[in-house]
Amino acid sequence: MKIKYSELIDQTLYFPTEEFNVSENNLLFHDIPLMEVVEKFGTPLKVSYLPKISQNIQKAKSWFKEAFEKTEYKKNYTYCYCTKSSHFNFVIEEALKNDISIETSSAYDMDIVKSLYKKGKVDKNIEVICNGFKTDDYLAKISDMINSGFENITPILDNYRELDKLTESIDTTFDIGIRIASEEEPKFEFYTSRLGIGYKDIIPYYSQKIAEHPNARLKMLHFFINTGIKDTAYYWNELYKCLRVYARLKKIAPEVNSLNIGGGFPIKTSLQFDYDYQYMVEEIVSQIKKFCEEEGVEEPNIYTEFGSFTVGESGANIYKIISQKRQNDREKWNMIDSSFMTTLPDTWAISRHFIMLPLNRWDDTYERVFLGGLTCDSDDYYNSEQHTNAIYLPVFSDTKPLYIGFFHTGAYQETIGGYGGVHHCLMPQPRHILIQKDENGDFQYEIFREKQEPEDILKLLGYTNP
Repeated sequence: MKIKYSELIDQTLYFPTEEFNVSENNLLFHDIPLMEVVEKFGTPLKVSYLPKISQNIQKAKSWFKEAFEKTEYKKNYTYCYCTKSSHFNFVIEEALKNDISIETSSAYDMDIVKSLYKKGKVDKNIEVICNGFKTDDYLAKISDMINSGFENITPILDNYRELDKLTESIDTTFDIGIRIASEEEPKFEFYTSRLGIGYKDIIPYYSQKIAEHPNARLKMLHFFINTGIKDTAYYWNELYKCLRVYARLKKIAPEVNSLNIGGGFPIKTSLQFDYDYQYMVEEIVSQIKKFCEEEGVEEPNIYTEFGSFTVGESGANIYKIISQKRQNDREKWNMIDSSFMTTLPDTWAISRHFIMLPLNRWDDTYERVFLGGLTCDSDDYYNSEQHTNAIYLPVFSDTKPLYIGFFHTGAYQETIGGYGGVHHCLMPQPRHILIQKDENGDFQYEIFREKQEPEDILKLLGYTNP
């Protein structure tokens, strides 16, 4: 009878994987000895493995390069990093090592670009795609940067008002794009995305407001759907509708030369993850090329805005199981030394799953458990995992500490959880470390932020002087 945790994994999951392996009963993440990290830095702990960011960018670039060569696609591919997935400087600076562009969504992103410029991380040729609904502050910062020589900033119009405001404040020629308001899946509460301009309105709008504009040049159509890039009838139908608009527009606006298909590449949230990235890229590229040939128009440059795919798989959250509560004959609650609601908010807000594995004791017997956080909120738990919709971990012991990790948590969790602020039930922000590799392939550790202390939280709440 197979009773060891390692045997459970062997018989139910594909393991080891590209990211995970086990050595001497301890888990390795990209060969990082996680138990040594725990011994050095303690728990709870946030880990960012920076080389994974560059690895994923280069993977996507290679998929598009191969697809372009296979289909004899004549134009260019541009990888944009979607900053809202993680605004941290170490993420963006790592991504910028890979000859990419940046996609922004708020006025504060423009301050980040200016900061990168002042630090010498980018020059004024950096390409910035400005998305989202634009407040007056956002529009003013876009205009100021274009006026100061950032010529490759392209605001993507979300509504008609934005072009009027940009026209008033930009004193040179500038590029613009238009976001298409895609239609949502039937299960959504609404029919059309709140972002962008409707399919039927784009051609009339171009003819009336852009065609004879003295300074604005329409460069790009932007397309994105919330469900991401999936091999479904819904995705292909929306893409075809976008291509029909592009073809009609190209015939009257030859200056339009780019199609931005947005983000949406999934990341591995389970060891049973199955997604053929290369197939999807080749299919998208071939469908765009085929459609343009049939319409007799020049194929566009292709842009993507991958955010979660860029940074998600670089992150991990590590916890210690500090106690086990037996609530009845069947339910055992393993309590972590932190809170899911504050450090992994997607687990309760949208029932997101992440890869969860123990760091140690892989040769011990296992049991079925539930995982609970330390807040007094009934939603502070992690409800299921990849082992047939249940969580199995090495048997709890008061004398043999157990550590667990949640992996591929690098996108959105810190900003949604409120990084550095006051958290639910005053749970402190955990210590955050960065891991790099030096020229010899050795791991280098750096503390990005220490954990919050009680005095930090009391100061935020006004109980002590700032």
